Amino acid sequence: FLIQKRSEIKGGKWATTGGHPKASESSMEGLITEVKEELGLDISLENIKLIDTKIGSNMICDLYYVKMDINLDKICIQKEEVSDVKLASLSEIMDMINNDDFHKTHGRAFIDVMRKIKYL
Repeated sequence: FLIQKRSEIKGGKWATTGGHPKASESSMEGLITEVKEELGLDISLENIKLIDTKIGSNMICDLYYVKMDINLDKICIQKEEVSDVKLASLSEIMDMINNDDFHKTHGRAFIDVMRKIKYL
């Protein structure tokens, strides 16, 4: 799994890639925009699968799974948002979540997605 470390001003924790869509964007368009802005990666629509929608008191959160080949050398991080990226195994991410090295909300969402796609 590709994960990113948020910049210090964004909390400095490891996280899944995501973001908030602009008012004129769908959540899928927001995902494509955020990944392009933060990591310089182009995601095609056929690689994106909506897994779940969470509805909170003041938000709606769509959880996606993106499957694609990634060349880490092609990633161009937006330093204001991201300080590092890496590929991590499921067990490495679970260890990060358990050791509080992973952003809490992203960790819960990651676990939800893994359960939905039967990785956990």
